[in-house]
This record gives sequence, structure tokens and C-alpha cells, in this order.
Amino acid sequence: MAPDILAEITGMLVEIVGDEYLLAEEVTMKTTFNEDLALESVEFVALAELLHLRYGPEADLMEFLAEKDMDAILAMSVGDLVTHIGRITHASLARSGASPAGSAG
Repeated sequence: MAPDILAEITGMLVEIVGDEYLLAEEVTMKTTFNEDLALESVEFVALAELLHLRYGPEADLMEFLAEKDMDAILAMSVGDLVTHIGRITHASLARSGASPAGSAG
């Protein structure tokens, strides 16, 4: 599941910042939003919207960030977000009775 989520989040990042600035193959689980991607706050808002559209209201990026202090936010990696999305999608699948191996379209 994590590779699929990583690929989807990478696609969102490419959509937000543009592929001339970000090559999809450069984004890994260890890529940081601040140091490596230099994401601006407006880009975080755009990412939050895309996550909400794709994964539903449980994928509230702003709520996820609100639980962190400034140092943790600055150090946050793509992998941290992938893990968070994986947890909420797994929990959502468990609540709906769907199989985690199933594909959400």
C-alpha cells in the first residue's frame, strides 16, 4: 500500500509545483517537504485539498500538522505523510469492512 500512496502523493506534488521543478523519481520516503522540496504554505494548502479529494475528510493535512511542533513540521518527510495516509486509509477500510488488499479507484 505504501508504494501506491507514495506514487499518488508524488503525483500530487508534481501537479502542485510543476514537473519542471520536481521530477517524480526524485521523491522518496525520506524527501523532506521543507529542506528538499522547499514547499511554500500555499503549496501545502493545495496539497491538503488534493489529499482531501483523493482520500476523503479523514486525510486532513492541517489537522495532522497541528499535532506537531514547528521543528517536527520543518523536518517532516514525504514518508511521514505516506504513513499517516496509510493509517487513515487502513482504518477507513477496516470500518467499511473492505479488504485492505482491495484497490480504491
